[in-house]
Amino acid sequence: MKSNQKRRRTLQVPFAAFEIKRMSVGVKEEAAGILIVSVSALLSRGSAKVMIEWPNVTVAGHQELGLKPEELQRSKCVLGFIPVIYYSILLCVGVPVNILTAVALSRLASRTKRTLYYYLLAVTGSDILSQLFIIFVGFLLETAVFHRDVPLLLLHFVSAAEFAANHASIWSTVPLTIDRYVALCHPLLHRQISYPARARKIIATVLMLSLASGVPFFWWSDMWRNSHPPTALDTVLIWTHVTIIYFLPCSIFLVLNSLIIYTLRVGQRQQRCKEEHEAKSTPPRRLGKSTAMLLAITSVFSVLWAPRTIVVIYHLYVSSVHRDWRVHLAYDLSNMLAMLNTAVNFFLYCFVSKPFRSAVRDVVLLRGGPLYPRRALPQRQAPTNASISSLYSGNNKRSQRDSTPLSPRRARKPS
Repeated sequence: MKSNQKRRRTLQVPFAAFEIKRMSVGVKEEAAGILIVSVSALLSRGSAKVMIEWPNVTVAGHQELGLKPEELQRSKCVLGFIPVIYYSILLCVGVPVNILTAVALSRLASRTKRTLYYYLLAVTGSDILSQLFIIFVGFLLETAVFHRDVPLLLLHFVSAAEFAANHASIWSTVPLTIDRYVALCHPLLHRQISYPARARKIIATVLMLSLASGVPFFWWSDMWRNSHPPTALDTVLIWTHVTIIYFLPCSIFLVLNSLIIYTLRVGQRQQRCKEEHEAKSTPPRRLGKSTAMLLAITSVFSVLWAPRTIVVIYHLYVSSVHRDWRVHLAYDLSNMLAMLNTAVNFFLYCFVSKPFRSAVRDVVLLRGGPLYPRRALPQRQAPTNASISSLYSGNNKRSQRDSTPLSPRRARKPS
């Protein structure tokens, strides 16, 4: 038997070579048989190993390769290394910019004692926490470096910290919006209740509530890797998440900003009516820099976080991120847009606020001078000017009295 097999192997190779020569002559009918014979001869000799990856294969073939069914249905990341490069650039730019913003706002807060700068400082600090926990730890370390191959308990703890930082970054803007609304619509009440000590207490309360709100998301499931459909717990967590980060704060922003704009328009109409009845012309009431800054912050947040909210709800009810590559792509892009919100506030502040630009210039140039040039206060100069003018008027009257000649009646001496 062994000798017959060896003799058959030796006869197959010359036969294959001979048939290949006949194929060059142009006989197409025998080409397929020749190719099969030659491949079988090579495989029987064991000198060649053929590995061909076919696009459409059967389940049995995948089972032979050792792939699990959930790995077969898993969607691929279309963007490749683009998210890693994007988040690296965003982290390298965003963290130094936010640190510079925090230093400039702390100087403004210590000099002016305005609650506006305390609230903006809280927003900046929360953005720094979001960049460290979500971008650096979540996207770069866990996903890009370790490929989520870390202990499961650590993944859950990091997930809770990410959601807590995210909630703090968003909800720090809500006290700022309420403060601007009270300042414009109820100015007398704002003078009574708005001061730095109260602002610090409100900021501490918001941060504590944000930290507590991140605890339930310890059980948040990984959308990229979980092959099973969303459970009841996933549904509750997803709706809680989108309510906390988008629907509830955006509703507050929409209502309060609408009231602010309505109040400003009513004030402008009343001012025009007064100008028509009276001859005096007063400068029109315009949108303040702090109000414009607030509207810019809330508008940018609403635009950048809307795609992620839509994709998360779509993942819950229509198609999963794990199975559909299009939903996977949309989810990656929406996360990139949402994280951009943590680095754009610095440019909004520079575009709107002149005091902030001056403070940033002082920090960059390592100057600790005053925010504004020193000017003489009119209240302190008024008494001195009045006293000096009274002295001058008294001296002038005295000189005039001494220089004027006496009248003839007063010049006569009594007899």
